[in-house]
Amino acid sequence: MATAQSPIAAFLRALNLIRPTPEVPDFDSGINASSAWTESLPLPSEGVLRSSQAITIPNINSLSDDEPEPEDSEDIPDLEQLSGRSARALYAFQGKPEFRELTDVKAGDELEILKEEVGEGWSLVKQLAEEDGEAEGKERRSEVGLLPRSYYTFTADFAQIVEGGNRREASSSSITPRGSPSRQPEPLPNVPQNTGEWLPSFRRSLLGGRSLNRFSNFVTSGAEAFVLQGNGEDVSPSASRHERFTSTASVRDDVPNTVNLTGGETDRHFVEAGPAWKPKVPPFRILVHSPSKRNSGLSGAYTMYAVTSLFDPPSHSRSSSSDSADDVSEEEESQRPGSPVRITVHRRFSHFVVLHTALTRRLPGIALPPLPEKQYAGRFNSDFVEARRGDLERYLSRVVRHPIARYAEVLTFFLGCESDLEWKKQYPMYLSLPPAGPIFYANVFHPAFNLDTDEASEVVDRFVAHTRSVGKGVQGLRGVFTSVRQASIEMSKGQRLLAYSLLSLITSQPLASSAPSLGADEDEENEVDGRKVKGHMNADRAWCWREHCDDCLKLTKAMQKTTEILQGVADLYDDHARRTQLVTHETLKGVAHPASLYAGVVETHQSTLSRYNEATLQGAENEEMAARCETVLNTTMAEIETYHTQKVEDFQTLTKGYLDDEIAFYEQILDRLKSARWTFDQPQYGHLAQAPRQPSMYERELEQPRLNPSPLTQPCPHVYDSAPMRPVTVAISELTRASVFGKFW
Repeated sequence: MATAQSPIAAFLRALNLIRPTPEVPDFDSGINASSAWTESLPLPSEGVLRSSQAITIPNINSLSDDEPEPEDSEDIPDLEQLSGRSARALYAFQGKPEFRELTDVKAGDELEILKEEVGEGWSLVKQLAEEDGEAEGKERRSEVGLLPRSYYTFTADFAQIVEGGNRREASSSSITPRGSPSRQPEPLPNVPQNTGEWLPSFRRSLLGGRSLNRFSNFVTSGAEAFVLQGNGEDVSPSASRHERFTSTASVRDDVPNTVNLTGGETDRHFVEAGPAWKPKVPPFRILVHSPSKRNSGLSGAYTMYAVTSLFDPPSHSRSSSSDSADDVSEEEESQRPGSPVRITVHRRFSHFVVLHTALTRRLPGIALPPLPEKQYAGRFNSDFVEARRGDLERYLSRVVRHPIARYAEVLTFFLGCESDLEWKKQYPMYLSLPPAGPIFYANVFHPAFNLDTDEASEVVDRFVAHTRSVGKGVQGLRGVFTSVRQASIEMSKGQRLLAYSLLSLITSQPLASSAPSLGADEDEENEVDGRKVKGHMNADRAWCWREHCDDCLKLTKAMQKTTEILQGVADLYDDHARRTQLVTHETLKGVAHPASLYAGVVETHQSTLSRYNEATLQGAENEEMAARCETVLNTTMAEIETYHTQKVEDFQTLTKGYLDDEIAFYEQILDRLKSARWTFDQPQYGHLAQAPRQPSMYERELEQPRLNPSPLTQPCPHVYDSAPMRPVTVAISELTRASVFGKFW
């Protein structure tokens, strides 16, 4: 059956990055994006490549916690399905979604307390759904988040607490609270013994050379199995194949232990001199935009994001090959020149989970960025939706920047499948495929003698020290940048207070009691010998006691113009802190925690070096194992080089972006201040006396000045950040926090 061609495949064919294959398997029906990105890509010569292929893998009987979600499953964790003790809210509470707090609690709302005490005076609470069939748009789904312990009271019968016979009688000799379950004393922790020098021989003799720690990345990634199990036939990189295994064949009990999972061209990866990954496709850009709330009859509300891939047209002319010319249609040819080609699909968060899970399984040897975590509270809060949109865009951008992840088959399927029906049909297959394990390393090809093992040992030590230092420095920088943004808010307050004070001075209207007094008592100025007198302003609203004073009229109008411009400057400072600097603050998360991100790569590298040293011991040489160790070391060294390249790009982009934003910001301020200064120059200054002064729009604000801005929105925490939790007192009394201008209001 003829298959429809995806837009991504059509575009890449136009770039001459792929060649049409005579037979495309049926599983690509309708979504050729999964194969068309990289099928039949040109490969290096096979004379300098080394690898091995026949790998023994364990039976795959379970997908564990990575089982594919139901097609209409709601993008929320199972925590919302739990029930707790019934309670009712005593007061209204609007928390911050970035701290996992409930965002819209009203007095009297029904609650369920999942955990009464989680620390710092908080409770884990489920806010029950509010059903309102009459008023459209008023429906609220249940949310799980944090709520201060003092903001609710229990309404359930206390008898349910002691169900199961766990109630204890109070005793004067025990400090155990009444009704607490009986607990057995916890056993003392096991202290590992020092095994000395005999552990390597013990491991080789009893464990077949395998590591004791079966949960290390060296084991779970398949590197250990690849290093230990050899003597297989070499993989020929020139054999272009594109095979898949059905989901049933991948997880059935009768799958043979030795299988050939060489996969297609997207599963073969090449390391060039450096060592560094050899990219197969050019880089492209990703945009995640236009979030929209949608409703499903089965799963309820969820947020959908538009994901756009932008492909820049090639700078060189297309090959003059007649075969290529025949394969490119007129429509494809018309898309090549000009602006970037855009391909847009729509994805929800659970789709990103599918992508991340499949990438982790098929590319176990690389350091993938962590997926933004799910959140219980405020899922449809506008600030949270925007923060998640940015996090997902940064996640995808970092994935497509990786030289080999960008051509992964599941990624091209994720970015190119425009049909919802085709998506639901195909994505379970990606989740059902077994982890690549040692097959990943068996499909890594590299030049012979591409690294020095002595240098590899020294490099990883320096790399570990460097990433730890970078992580610590970035964490400090993130904290400092919070203060920088808060300083911009304080500058906004100061500029606004200055504008109000000048306006109060020239109009003789007192600033509200929350602001400092600017002159003598009003009664003293307005009364002389018990009678009312004029003198603050004349009939033209000029700041003068004389009538028809042109000099004071010009001065008053110019100063009023200055106050209005200062109000605009205050707005610029406020917007700069809340939008522009927030983007920079969020971007800092992308360079945080490099040591945690590359911990698995470092562990695999160090363990492989140890095995390499064992395989090259005099008298116990194992050349085949040493060769496989070199393949793994080429992989880890290529990952270290990838971090180096991306670190330079990241910090260069981040620093240049910050400087560009600050320059543009202060240029706006400079233009406005120049405009205020220009008002005092001739001839425009002389024209100010032609008409009476009109009241300023800000005079009405003098009675209630805007000197208490709303709190700054903070970035959502990084996955590797420690769980943030504010003290309850901070959340409750947030509006009264201190300020450098606090003495003024």
